Amino acid sequence: MKKFHKILCAVLALTLTASVGIGLAGCNGGTSGPTIQVMAKGQTHAFWKSVQRGAEAAGEKYGYSIVFRGPKDETPNSIPEQKRLVSAAVSDKNTKAMVIATIGQGFGDYLKEAKQKNFPVVEFDSGIFDKSEIPDPSPIVSSVATSNTLAAELAAKEFYNAVVKAELEKKAEYKVGIIQHDQSQTGIDRAGGFESGLIAAAKADGLDSYLKIEKEVKDNTPGAYKSGLDALQTKGCKAIFMSNEGVVKECYAAVTGNPNQYKALLFCGFDAGTSQINWVKDNGATYAKLVGSVAQDSYNIGFKAVEQAAFALDSTKTVEPTVSIAGVWWNNSNVEQMIKDGFVYEG
Repeated sequence: MKKFHKILCAVLALTLTASVGIGLAGCNGGTSGPTIQVMAKGQTHAFWKSVQRGAEAAGEKYGYSIVFRGPKDETPNSIPEQKRLVSAAVSDKNTKAMVIATIGQGFGDYLKEAKQKNFPVVEFDSGIFDKSEIPDPSPIVSSVATSNTLAAELAAKEFYNAVVKAELEKKAEYKVGIIQHDQSQTGIDRAGGFESGLIAAAKADGLDSYLKIEKEVKDNTPGAYKSGLDALQTKGCKAIFMSNEGVVKECYAAVTGNPNQYKALLFCGFDAGTSQINWVKDNGATYAKLVGSVAQDSYNIGFKAVEQAAFALDSTKTVEPTVSIAGVWWNNSNVEQMIKDGFVYEG
C-alpha cells in the first residue's frame, strides 16, 4: 500500500506540475518547489476566482508555485477554517512568502511565525482584519488593494466623456448629483474621488464654470438612498453617481418601479451585482439609463500582490509599500466579457 501511495503521488506530481502556477499539496503535507501561499477570504465567489487567475499569472511570470487557499465563504463562522489554512501555509517548508486577507481576528501568532521564519507577507484586498494584531517588527512588506478614490476618479472620467462633457459644451449650468452611501472612509473616498475627477475633467476642457455638484450623504436604512435620489432630482440634478451596490439596488428599484418619474436621469454606478447587470443591459430602453459602472480590478489585485511578494524575495527588485488598484469601467458594450473575466458578477 505504501508503494502504491508513492507511485500515486509521483503521478499526481507530474500531472499537476504540468499546469504552471499551481502548487502541489497533499502527498507530503506541503507543496512542491518554492511557493507563494495566497490566503483569500473565500474561493467560490467570482471575485476570488478572478483574483486567483491574476495570482497564478504572476506566479508563472516570476517562477513560483502558487497555492491559493480560502474558506468556503466570508462569514465569521469561517474564521476557524481560515486559521487552519493559514497555519498550514505558514508551516509548509516550501513557503517563501504569503499573500493574505483575513476575515476576522486571531491571526497575530501566524504573522509572528512568518516573521520568525523570515518570509515576507503581503496584505491584499482588505488585508489583515485587526491591524492591532500585526507584530512589531512586522512581516508585512506591502499592501495591495483597490483605491476607492482612484476607482471613483475613473468612473468620473468615463461618465464625463460619455455624458457630462456634451452637456457642459452647451454653455449652460449642468448639475450632477452624488449619493454617498455612508460616512465611512470608503464612502468619503468614493464620493470625493468622483467629485474631484469630474471637476478635473471639466477644468481640462475649460468647462468647469458650468458644472454644479450636489451631494446627499445617507446610511443603509430602508428608503434612505431613494430619499437621496429624490432630493437630488428636486435640486435639478440630471446625472447621478451611486457610490456602492446598495445605492444602486435601491435606485434601480425606484427607476423601474416608477419609470416616468426618473426617465430623464442618467446614472453612474460602483461595484457590480445583478441589479447593475440588468440595468446596464437594458441600456435605457424602458427606464432611466445606467451609463456604466466601475468595478474592482480583481485580476490585478491578485497579480500585483503576488508580484510584490516575488519582489520581496529578489534583492534586485524594489517592493512598493502600497499598491493602489484603480478599477475597471464596464457598460453595455463590454458587460458580457466582464462577467466572463470575473470582474462583474451577479449577486
